Amino acid sequence: MPETIQPHILVVDDDPQIRALLEEYLTDNQLRVSVVAGGQHMSQILADEAIDLVILDLRLAGEDGMAIARTLRDEADRVMGLELGADDYLTKPFSPRELLARIRTVLRRTKGAALSQARERKVRAYRFAEFELNLRTRRLKQIDGRSIDLTNGEFNLLAALLAAPQRVLTRDQLLEGSRVHDNEVYDRSIDVQVARLRPKIEVDPSHPQFIVTERGVGYTFNCAVEVLY
Repeated sequence: MPETIQPHILVVDDDPQIRALLEEYLTDNQLRVSVVAGGQHMSQILADEAIDLVILDLRLAGEDGMAIARTLRDEADRVMGLELGADDYLTKPFSPRELLARIRTVLRRTKGAALSQARERKVRAYRFAEFELNLRTRRLKQIDGRSIDLTNGEFNLLAALLAAPQRVLTRDQLLEGSRVHDNEVYDRSIDVQVARLRPKIEVDPSHPQFIVTERGVGYTFNCAVEVLY
């Protein structure tokens, strides 16, 4: 079974009991967790690791938690939304179960937003292997010029995969990344679209090299992708 990439959560809190509680609880709920007591150690972790979400205590001893939050927004560009640069907040004391629910919501929202950044950056096309997907004409071509017909659903799914190559993407993330005009899409439709798309780009759809299944999670686009602007 392929190894599942767990979201990496960084907890910044000067209370050792809270750090221990969150590390144990979030780890038990299939999240990778790092814990630090303050901003200096947080910066070291951010320099060395790809962090998906930061849980930050705004009342750190001897430090300005609000300034740290602004640093996350301005320098790392990792957190979006509220004025401080945070996506959500909870007051202490808090329920670990509620915190976990908030974490999952933020991760789902931010990952889906990352998949749609191609439109914001005005990406013109993606190239992979012998294929080119033109986002303006919504056409998939091979390098020999031959066109490959795609349905709207297949095009949207392929564009979402190409926007985040070589990353494990959940079905929720792919649904968000491939959604257009607020159409109602269901979780299992991702599997259906994958099954229809594979024969159009894979040499052997029964042993896919591009769209790889991550069991119990979603899919990975397992190929280098060139972005054309």
